[in-house]
This record gives sequence, structure tokens and C-alpha cells, in this order.
Amino acid sequence: MNWLPGITTPLAAWLFALLVPLVVFYFLKLRRSRLEIPSLALWRSVIEDQRVNSPFQKFKRNLLLLLQAAVLCLLVLAAMQPFVRGGAERASYLPILIDCSASMAATDAEGHSRLDVAKAEVRDIIENLLSDQRVTLVSVSDAAQRLTDFTNNRRVLLDALDEIEVDDVPSRPEEGLQLAQALARTFDINTVRFYSDGNLPTRPDPSGQPLAVVDFDLPFDLQFHKLDAAAGNMGVTAFNARKSGPDRWDVFVRVEGSDAAQTGAEVELFANGVPVGAPEPVVLEAGESQRLVFRYDSAEAASLEVRLRPDGTDSLTADNIAYLDLPVSRPLSVYCPVELISYRHSLEGLGDIELSPQGEEQAASPRVAIRGLRAAYDLVISNTPDDRDIEAPTALFTGLVPEDLQTLVSIESGLAEVVDWKRDSRLLQHVQFQGLEITDQPTTAADVGDADFEELGYEVLAHGNTGPLILKRRDGPRLSFFILFDTDRSTLPYRVGFPVLISNIVALAREQANLSDVRGTATGVLPPLVLKPEREYRIDKPQTDSVEQTSDVDGIVKGVAARTVGTYDIREGGEIVRRVGASLLNSTETSLHAVDEIHFRELSVTAASAPATTDRPLWPWFAFAAFVILLGEWWLYLRRPGGVPA
Repeated sequence: MNWLPGITTPLAAWLFALLVPLVVFYFLKLRRSRLEIPSLALWRSVIEDQRVNSPFQKFKRNLLLLLQAAVLCLLVLAAMQPFVRGGAERASYLPILIDCSASMAATDAEGHSRLDVAKAEVRDIIENLLSDQRVTLVSVSDAAQRLTDFTNNRRVLLDALDEIEVDDVPSRPEEGLQLAQALARTFDINTVRFYSDGNLPTRPDPSGQPLAVVDFDLPFDLQFHKLDAAAGNMGVTAFNARKSGPDRWDVFVRVEGSDAAQTGAEVELFANGVPVGAPEPVVLEAGESQRLVFRYDSAEAASLEVRLRPDGTDSLTADNIAYLDLPVSRPLSVYCPVELISYRHSLEGLGDIELSPQGEEQAASPRVAIRGLRAAYDLVISNTPDDRDIEAPTALFTGLVPEDLQTLVSIESGLAEVVDWKRDSRLLQHVQFQGLEITDQPTTAADVGDADFEELGYEVLAHGNTGPLILKRRDGPRLSFFILFDTDRSTLPYRVGFPVLISNIVALAREQANLSDVRGTATGVLPPLVLKPEREYRIDKPQTDSVEQTSDVDGIVKGVAARTVGTYDIREGGEIVRRVGASLLNSTETSLHAVDEIHFRELSVTAASAPATTDRPLWPWFAFAAFVILLGEWWLYLRRPGGVPA
């Protein structure tokens, strides 16, 4: 630290010139009137008075002049705005990023949250701002929000600081850094200060240690101020259910603890507010996790809730509760034309499936979904272009080239063979294509590659010798697969892999329809809600104000922000039509693991645990000293009895 004080406005030093007229004023002789005196004894005092008013005797024993000169010097020094230099680099424009992710709500042994500690340090910076310094506050969670413009208005900055609250979401520091980078294009930003508990997304390094890596090029100096670690914690990091029978669900709960110390708790499951079985005791060593399994028997829809009650210290409460909505237990509804005999035969061999059509009347007029209501089917398997209009979250089309791809690929006569396929694809798992004979030959146009299909939203799952054979496309909530060749013109239906392929598409359809594997909704953004079309809905959020949102022509309401753990009530005309629970469910936030270093593309930034020593202004002290001297002068020469010193 440089102990030499700095000066903010050195030009104010010219005010010292005011000492000249002050001294000149004291050089002026007093004008006295002529008076007759009764005695010559007073001549001695007259002579002494004239000596005092002579130029070189003017200042002898003149306390008033010294006091006024001291007041003037102190005021000039205050106008120059001196300051004590701090250890941090001085910046005229300073963005301050404050982490407000879920782990920042974790408390220490004294009950102070990490966010409260960060606010206290930032408050000290704001209260000691110099006149030529400007600060902007940015809150960072999974998104960044700029709370103020660059300003040195302490009232504005402190009000914005007080309004910062924790969001129950993971942290993404690159969002705040990108915002600071955008500001640097307009302002002269050399330094950015980031306050965080160090609980950032990590990935393992070659030795297996967690490493915080941010894919970002730093165009400025980043000061990473790490807050002290919180106390021990325990929370729910996963909550899902899997259908194990017609009316049975296996409910899985994962509980994790932080690295602080051994933790214990009770975990209890509730269905529609009613306890399911007895609470399960859990004891975890530091950094361990445990998976619990509950059994829930019901064919009806249910709202599940798991609650964790810690036995001892628990620094984070947001991860002590989780929500899960179970759908109505029903068979998978599948539409498959009667002419696709091989597909229908494989589907009939699978259990818990409602296969349509069953008769000639149904085959003549397949059901088409009414907008805003549940899809007509859970799965559509077809070889007819018109069946693409049937509403279903999952679809498989065979012998069909989508309209938007007909300029890229065509079906030629000839023999095709499978060159390669994605064995990790959910559709093609455990399916072998070696030796498969195909008499349709999908052929791509000249200069067409996989990138051309990807631009249109398609992923190639299987390649043939002249073009793609199987494609996948995700269009919002709908998942579609396209087998470009006619399977009846191949040996695929006669191979062992064909029933496996059908089993894979059925499993995917069950997941798409939430009939087999249901997962709890994490905070951030609620999943798309299927409601009535073009209706006004009010979403009541926990601990925050409600928002109004209108469903689209398909009855979809999407993009609803869920920044807080709790239940979100969707109301139409004051009546609750849907209730969705959002949970933290993030092992990184629950573990409270903190990193000491952030790795960027070309460099690394090490955390500083000690609070930064910033520049501290001295002008208030000079102004206060001038006021004290002025007050003393007033008391000495005006207030004191006799009006002058003894």
C-alpha cells in the first residue's frame, strides 16, 4: 500500500491564494476618533496599541488571525479532496458483480448469509467513493442483471444494493462477465470486481479434482473476492419416479451433504399433502450422498413432495424440499396404420399399450388432436405424409422424406447398406445393422453434407453408402424420427434388432408422455404448460408478485421464470387450474464446494479472501476540523462573557 495520500482535485489548491487578502486585511490600520482623556496614564496603553498596529507587530499575539487562517487552509484542503490510497487498483469506472445464486443464501456459524457479507463489503466501497469514481452494480445468478448505471450517487447505489436477493438457481459467472465486456465497449473499464462464495460450476481436471472453467477471454483485470465458507449443509439433489407396474411407482430421492462435517436428517415423502410411509433416517459423512427409494401405489395423478429435516446445523434451506407431479397411470396410446403389419406385431408383443386403429372405421379417420387439449396419441408410427398432422409428442415415420428435405435427398432404386450409425442414440441402442439389405437407396444431392441437415434441425443417426438412412428432429416438445427407406423393402423386420427398435421408440414415447420416468422440475424456467388456447392466465409465484401471461393458439404457456423454490399456481379467473412445484435439485449448490481459482481461456484468476482495501477520502475530516475551529472561534470571541479572551 502506498501511504502517500492522493489528491482528487489538485486545481483547488489555487484557493490558498485567499490567505493573501486575509493577511492584507489585518495590515489595515484602525481609524480612531479624537477623544479628550482626563489622565496621561492612558498614554502608555495608546503607545502599546500603535505598536501592535504597525506592519511588523500586526501578528503579535493575534489569535483570531491564526484561527481564521487555519480554517481557510483546512477548507482548501477539503476542496482538494485528498484520499488515503488503498491496496486495490483505483478505477474511474468499476463494475461490481455480486453472485446471488442459491448457495449465497448459506449461513455461517453466526447466522450471516454469504450475500449479507458481500453486501457489507460492497457497502463500504460505496460509502467511500471519491468524486471522480463511478460504480455500476450487477447481480449474477444464471443470468446477469444490471441494477444501476455508472454513478457515484450513494443513495441510488445503496438502494439498489439493498434490493439484491438470492435466486434459487445455479451460478453462471460468464453471464456477468459478458455484460461487463459489453459495458467496456462504451466506458473505460480496466477492472471488474466479482464477489462470490466460490461455488461455481466445475468439471474434473486430469487428476479428478474439480476445476472452475469459464469459456471467456478476459479483456480486463478481474478481482475475484471469495467470501468465507459457510457452515455444513445437507439437501435433496435428485427427485424422480419410475413406473414399475400398472399402478405402482418407485420414487427415488438423492440426498447429499457438504464437505464440512457429518450430517444427519430425516427424509419424508408426501403425496397430496399426506405422508407416505414412515420417515427415512439418513446419516452422511462429509461429502457423501445416499439414494433413497420410496414406493407409491396409485393409478391417479398425484403431487409428491419430499421434505428433509436436518438434525443439526443446516446452512441452506432451499434444498430441503422438492416437488414432483405424477401423471395418471394409463396405457401408452399408439397410432399405427393397419398396413404396417410388422410394426403392429411388435407393438402387440409389448405390454400396457393401447393400439389404434382397431377396426376399419378407425383406420379410415384417425384422431387428430383438438388444439389446447391432450395429444390424440402418445406415439405415431406411420408411412403416410398426412399422418404427420396427427398430434403426438413422439413420432416415427418410415419410407417418408420430409418436405423440407426433398431438395437435399431423394429415394433412388438400388441397393443401400448401412455404413455407420450412432450406437449411443436412444432409438438405436442394442440394434445391429451389419448385413442389413435395403432395396431403397436414399441419395443426397451434390455438395450436400450433414451440416445442411443440421441447419434444418435434423440429426443424422444412420449413414448409408449414398446418403442418410435415419434422421432425428426435435421440434419444441415433439420428437420425430424418420427412416427414409421403406422397412418393408428391407430385411430389417426379419432381424432380431427390429423388436428392439420398436421397444426403444416405445420407451422414448413413455418418457415424452411422462408415463414411465418423471423428474422433478428444477428452478430457472418452468416447462411449457399445456392449457386452453388464447386464454389469460395469472401465475402466482412464491414470495414474489404474480405475473399475467396469455397462452398461444396451441394452448402453450412457456418461458415462465421460476427463480424461487416453491409451488407456482396457474389461475384462470381466480381458479387454480394447474400447480407446478420447482425445486433446487442441484448438487453443486448443495455441496457448497468453493474453488480458489477460476480458469479462463488464456489465464487464471486466484481468489482473494481478505476484503479489498479501497481508497478512503480524507476531506470529511478536514471539513470537520475546520468546523470545530470555527465553533471554537465563535465561542471564544462572541459567546464567551466579555466578548474577548481574558
